[in-house]
Amino acid sequence: MAGKAAAPGTAVLLVTANVGSLFDDPENLQKNWLREFYQVVHTHKPHFMALHCQEFGGKNYEASMSHVDKFVKELLSSDAMKEYNRARVYLDENYRSQEHFTALGSFYFLHESLKNIYQFDFKAKKYKKVTGKEIYSDTLESTPMLEKEKFPQDYFPECKWSRKGFVRTRWCVADCAFDLVNIHLFHDASNLVAWESSPSVYAGIRHKALGYVLDRIIDQRFEKVSYFVFGDFNFRLDSKSVVETLCTKATMQTVRAADTNEVVKLIFRESDNDRKVMLQLEKKLFDYFNQEVFRDDNGTALLEFDKELSVFKDRLYELDISFPPSYPYSEDSSQGKQYMNTRCPAWCDRVLMSPSAKELILRSESEEKVVTYDHIGANVCMGDHKPVFLAFRVAPGAGRRCQRLERTLREPCL
Repeated sequence: MAGKAAAPGTAVLLVTANVGSLFDDPENLQKNWLREFYQVVHTHKPHFMALHCQEFGGKNYEASMSHVDKFVKELLSSDAMKEYNRARVYLDENYRSQEHFTALGSFYFLHESLKNIYQFDFKAKKYKKVTGKEIYSDTLESTPMLEKEKFPQDYFPECKWSRKGFVRTRWCVADCAFDLVNIHLFHDASNLVAWESSPSVYAGIRHKALGYVLDRIIDQRFEKVSYFVFGDFNFRLDSKSVVETLCTKATMQTVRAADTNEVVKLIFRESDNDRKVMLQLEKKLFDYFNQEVFRDDNGTALLEFDKELSVFKDRLYELDISFPPSYPYSEDSSQGKQYMNTRCPAWCDRVLMSPSAKELILRSESEEKVVTYDHIGANVCMGDHKPVFLAFRVAPGAGRRCQRLERTLREPCL
C-alpha cells in the first residue's frame, strides 16, 4: 500500500524527464531508465504521480513510433505500476504539424487507495471524476482536459522548427486544487554567442517564454489555484561568469574563420604550466580539462552562476538544489556520470512552484522529512538528461477546497 503510516496525508511525486535519448537508442537505455524510475516510485510510494516528458519520441518521431508505443505500454502495465489503477496519458504525436508539435508527453498515475480525484475540463469549466486508464494522442488541441501551446516562431527565429511549448492540466487531489504544467524552453544555440554577454541573449528568450506561460496560467479565464511548473527549462549557468571563474589565470586565443573572419573557437590556456589548455569553446563544444568541478559536492559551488530563475523570484519558488547539473550527460550506456563536452553542465531540469504551492508543501512538513528534491539514476546512463523529481505530502486540510469542485459535487454524476 502507498504511503507510510508515520507520515499522514497524500503522497505526491512529480517527475520531469527529457527522454529524447531513450528513443534514439532504446535497446540500451530504456530498460535502465525504467528500472531507476520504478525504484523512485517504490521508495516514495506516491498516491498521485505525474511524469512530464520532453522530446518524447526522440529526434525522429515517425521512426520512433513503435518504441513510443512500447514505452507507454510498459509504463501502464508493468508490475511496478500495478497498484495504479487509473491513469491519464497525453502525447503530442502531431509531428507533421510545424505549427503545433511540441513533442511533450504527460503521464498521470493514481494509486488504488486514492478515493476521490478530479480533473478539470477547461472547456466545460468544471471538474470530472477520474476513472480508468485513458490515452490521448495526436491532436491534443481538441482535448478539453488540458491546455497546450507551442511558443511562436518569432520567440526563437534561429531555430526553423522548434518544438518548444507547454501543456497544462488541473487536478483536485485530497480537496486540494493545483495546476501541473509540462514545459520545454529554448536551448542555447551557440556556446560562443552565450559567452558574449551576461545575461546571455538565450536567457532573455527563456525569460520571455516563461513569463508568457506564467501570465497565461494565472489570467482571468479560470479560478486561480496553486501551480507546479516542471520540465526542461534549459536554464544555463551564466556562461561569461563561469568561464571567467574557471579560467581566472588563463590567456585567451581567438580563432577566426579564414573566409568570414567570424569567431569559431576560443582557447583558454594557463599562463604558466607549459601553457596547458584549460578550456576550448566552440558553437557546440565546451571542453574543460577538469570535469570534477561539476561533480564535486554535486557542483554546488557553481550554483552562484545559476541566475535565470532570480528574475521570477516573486512568482516561482524552488527547493534547494543538492544534486549535480542534470545536463549534458554522455549517451554512452556504459557511462553514468560522464558529461559530454558539448555544453557547460547546467541544471536544465527543474521542479518549480507558485508561492501558494510552496506554502502547501511546507505546511505539510512534519518532524519527519517528507519532502525530497533530487535527480534519478545518479550512477546510470539515463540519456543526456538526468530526470529530476519532487516528492512531498499534502497534509489533510492543507489546501483550499476548489470552489468549482464543490459546484461539481452538487451536480448529478456524469
